[in-house]
Amino acid sequence: MKELDTSETNEIMEILESLENETLAVELLKEFNDKTAMLGKLLLNLDKSLEHEAWKAKCDEAKIEVEKVVQKIKESASNE
Repeated sequence: MKELDTSETNEIMEILESLENETLAVELLKEFNDKTAMLGKLLLNLDKSLEHEAWKAKCDEAKIEVEKVVQKIKESASNE
């Protein structure tokens, strides 16, 4: 996965703002925030006890989780 750039983040926010189902939009935004925060903490390597390989594996897992929620958001826009 490539890193999300500003234009992609803006696209995600526009999709969420345009969803008619506000409850779903809030849930997806929270999930997006949680997943990107987790990835950010890993990328900043706030847990110094992790060995490099464990850190890399956790980063890869977190990136996959971000990809999943981004895909879910994009699919929600096409389902409306």
